[in-house]
Amino acid sequence: MGTPAVILTKKEKYSPERLLADTIVAVFHADATLYFHNNKNYSEDGGFSYTTLNINNKSFAEKSDLSFIFYVHSINSSSVDFYYHEDLGLDTNLLLCQVGHIEDIYGVQELIFSFIYEYLRLNPDDYFWVADYDWVYSWEDMQKLKSLPYDPNWCYNDPKLIELT
Repeated sequence: MGTPAVILTKKEKYSPERLLADTIVAVFHADATLYFHNNKNYSEDGGFSYTTLNINNKSFAEKSDLSFIFYVHSINSSSVDFYYHEDLGLDTNLLLCQVGHIEDIYGVQELIFSFIYEYLRLNPDDYFWVADYDWVYSWEDMQKLKSLPYDPNWCYNDPKLIELT
């Protein structure tokens, strides 16, 4: 199992359709490629459960192994529940949910950086959380990282320790 990551957003503003739309725009601005087959998965009761997108650093006609699968879950899915506010230093009054699941960030950190930068530019109140670590990246953190030379280990470092030189 790799290192997973998710986007955290306010539960009252989350909708799968909005996440899909913002993902398309963020991928476009990140100069990446998106493959969406519209393969919806349903729960046992017949309701929408999740769908997946493949985000790639090159066109699908070109050979590339730099891609990740991005899961978009239903608002009713238990996968969106989030309980780690205190662990991550977030306001416990925020009702957040975890959306946009990425199974494994290893090897695709630069692609994820470009995508998350553009996603958070569209949604500056959201956060990006690498689930194995006790911190989140805000829009401000991503702006600081963008102003520095690219570090392939950016997502393994506490953003509060980012120093501008």
